[in-house]
Amino acid sequence: MSVSMKDLDPAFRGSGQKDGLEIWRIENFKPIPAPASSYGKFFMGDSYIILKTTALKNGSLRHDIHYWIGKDTSQDEAGTAAILTVELDAALGGRAVQYREIQGNETEKFLSYFRPCIMPQPGGVASGFNHVEVNEQDYKTHLYVCHGKHVVHVNEVPFARSSLNHDDIFILDTKSKIFQFSGSNSSIQERAKALEVVQYIKDTFHEGKCEIASVEDGRMMADAEAGEFWGFFGGFAPLPRRAPAEGNEKHDETAFKLLCFDQGKLEPVDCQSLAHELLETNKCYFLDCGAELYVWMGRITSLMERKGASEAAEKLLSDSNRTRTHIIKVIEGFETVTFKSKFKEWPQTPELKLSSEDGRGKVAALLKRQGLNVKGLMKAAPTQEEPQSYIDSTGNLQYTYPGDDKEECLIGTWFGKKSIEEDRVIAVSLASKMVESAKFQAVQARFYEGKEPIQFFVIFQSFQVFKGGLSSGYKRFIAENGIDDESYSEDGLALFRIQGSGPENMQAIQVEPVASSLNSSYCYILHNGNTVFTWAGNLTTALDQELMERQLDVIKPNTQSRSQKEGSETDQFWSLLGGKSEYSGQKMVRELESDPHLFSCILSKGNLKVKEIHHFTQDDLMTEDVFILDCHTSIFVWVGQQVDVKGRLQALDAGEKFIVLDFLMENLARETPVFTVMEGNEPPFFTRFFTWDSAKSLMHGNSYQRKLAIVKGGGAPALDKPKRRTTVYSGRSTTQDKSQRSRSMSFSPERVRVRGRSPAFTALAANFESSSNRNLSTPPPVVKKLYPKSVTPDPSNTASKSPAIAALAGSLDHPSQTPALEFMKGGSESEKPKQEGDGKEGVDTVATRVESLTINEDVKENEPEDDEGLPIYLYERLKTTAADPVTEIDVTRRETYLSSTEFKEKFGMTKEAFSKLPKWKQNRLKIALQLF
Repeated sequence: MSVSMKDLDPAFRGSGQKDGLEIWRIENFKPIPAPASSYGKFFMGDSYIILKTTALKNGSLRHDIHYWIGKDTSQDEAGTAAILTVELDAALGGRAVQYREIQGNETEKFLSYFRPCIMPQPGGVASGFNHVEVNEQDYKTHLYVCHGKHVVHVNEVPFARSSLNHDDIFILDTKSKIFQFSGSNSSIQERAKALEVVQYIKDTFHEGKCEIASVEDGRMMADAEAGEFWGFFGGFAPLPRRAPAEGNEKHDETAFKLLCFDQGKLEPVDCQSLAHELLETNKCYFLDCGAELYVWMGRITSLMERKGASEAAEKLLSDSNRTRTHIIKVIEGFETVTFKSKFKEWPQTPELKLSSEDGRGKVAALLKRQGLNVKGLMKAAPTQEEPQSYIDSTGNLQYTYPGDDKEECLIGTWFGKKSIEEDRVIAVSLASKMVESAKFQAVQARFYEGKEPIQFFVIFQSFQVFKGGLSSGYKRFIAENGIDDESYSEDGLALFRIQGSGPENMQAIQVEPVASSLNSSYCYILHNGNTVFTWAGNLTTALDQELMERQLDVIKPNTQSRSQKEGSETDQFWSLLGGKSEYSGQKMVRELESDPHLFSCILSKGNLKVKEIHHFTQDDLMTEDVFILDCHTSIFVWVGQQVDVKGRLQALDAGEKFIVLDFLMENLARETPVFTVMEGNEPPFFTRFFTWDSAKSLMHGNSYQRKLAIVKGGGAPALDKPKRRTTVYSGRSTTQDKSQRSRSMSFSPERVRVRGRSPAFTALAANFESSSNRNLSTPPPVVKKLYPKSVTPDPSNTASKSPAIAALAGSLDHPSQTPALEFMKGGSESEKPKQEGDGKEGVDTVATRVESLTINEDVKENEPEDDEGLPIYLYERLKTTAADPVTEIDVTRRETYLSSTEFKEKFGMTKEAFSKLPKWKQNRLKIALQLF
């Protein structure tokens, strides 16, 4: 649609260019800008146009236009507002969604702009805005009714007993006191939200100087505040049942009617179901769903046609006296999710093409592989801001980490791409039991290979993913299905892609050992037994190559390697990959986080019902409910303190169901990470989406009790705020400047390179060496500290853990000493295969029988104890195959229940020496002894 600025009202020029609200009042059929100081103040005799501009994370602007019609406004003014919204949309490029708002029946989206409520005042332009300040002695008593759990609709009703009922919330505003009367059938959440209106009335009409009283339906005259309240109505008397409200139209949610507006006429479209193909781009259509009337405008329709469709929509509702139906106007290509969901199918938005910079990089890499000079063609890759992790990586690697003011706890499950369902179910079950034993104070997370969030990688810092699997379930699965075992072998052929943003976030991912797996934007490690090559693509940076060196020290320590540069590879290198072939030069781009959306949700009998909360704040998180926060790259399920145990245990299921249903039609991947967050234990990577006040989530009582305490002044009693625990670091140290790092690096393809140890390998090797024979020329591990608030602790001053965290930590393995963790794609065991020198090789299976996880907070009396205070049992009863197994133990730590003598006899070392071994080596020994 081509529109000349001459056709548009001058008041709209330059609007919608920055985030925020803009409001125009209709005066003499012209839009007049309203001063910002009057935003939220509406007069019943007027019509207004409201423009909400939202700056999105992708840099674009989204526009929503609302035209508000006061109950006393004239028909002509209302029609003018409807037409002018079409003009304003045209001025903004024809992409805005337009809403009609009728006083008393506004959309929740509109009301969310003016929290806690709007309270239209009598008067308007026609009456000269005769709004006179009322003398305190002449203060008129008002009675208001409130509806809504998330935003509040406030309507004034006659000041009479007959206006009251048992279902709603009422506010009685008198000269010296404001009463809130809560009907016995009203919800706690509605009562809490209505208190925000009480506070608004106090601040707006009483200058903050009046008393507040709460009256609950059913209280008799014996209650002082109840007696005072009923005194305004001539004394207490039973309330009548609520009569149906006028204009309370009922609509069949599944019924619809499609009408075509063409050349000024409305014609019904004959169709059994709604299909996108029914909408022609040169026409306008009405989709009548009862409660909403959608006006769809094709992209090539003219401004006059759109104005005509807008007038016809107003007339259609006026003729049928449908005063409460919302009109929502959408433009082709910018339809709302709700509108698209009405159709059987809706085509996906086409993906964006590569940018010119991406294309230039691909061409440069291709030409360079062909031996051509690309100087001048290649440009430095634009710097992309690495997403922040909002997590402190200096804590206990397995379970806990320092938060802002307390110890945080995260328990997650990671699923390899080829892991089997049996192992996944076991992993989730064990993780859920750990969360439950931690009194639900831990964040629970679910991660899939290839979709890990930045928090996951930063926790491990150095991370390797190997092909295949080690669990007995996986081994049995591939055997039963005749699948070749492709599990990683140190002596075999393997290719690893190296990726990451720094030493605190680096990964080595095993890929198919073929030339097509290469990519000019990455570095790779290729080995066949002790023959090792490193390969650097032409588009890699010095940092990429440094990360490759660090990962090489983990994957192939103390082994010679040959460096290969793209374009000058040796024949032996190509031979190992099966010969040359074409490969990509485009860097894989991490999915960008979108603007967050908050939903209230109810999961009942496997069905998930959600409702979006617009322009949300922390106060929208009601302690009785469950909420889902969707930021596209991750899903957070927030669970209030008042939610029962069943609801807490279903939180992860709710998040997974939300992904499947994809309410925002954003093509959510089934592997999208899901976090469950309990109220009072919100991590920084969740609270960053809010203006967060941690004291609010630590308050006692339900939503209404908390809000009442705040409104009455002084605030509610809060739970004791845990002090931040100074955590003893596990394989981490403070930042060392890069200039101080000592590294021996060579990238010549002709030269055989023998490396000194990297910090990562030094940390691994330290478990097997004494301080007397360590290579002292190798610097200690240095890792960038991501969380500036973290401080190096003094172990002597370490604060005690919270009871819940202590209970959990007491039931689980000791903190890992290794800053690198290896994962297998096919199995559930995080164990590095076939390492040397432990004398227990050859055991390839893992028992999958999982016993219930029991947290033993107290040691049983009259039983022998070891040095840790744990009871002692015979080895024959601790084995996974025992005929008379011990039941009340932590099944993940069977070896800790052996006596020191029997432990040394079975393991060939002391418990202390065993605890210093890397995790994979511990697990290998435990498997061999049937203790895993």
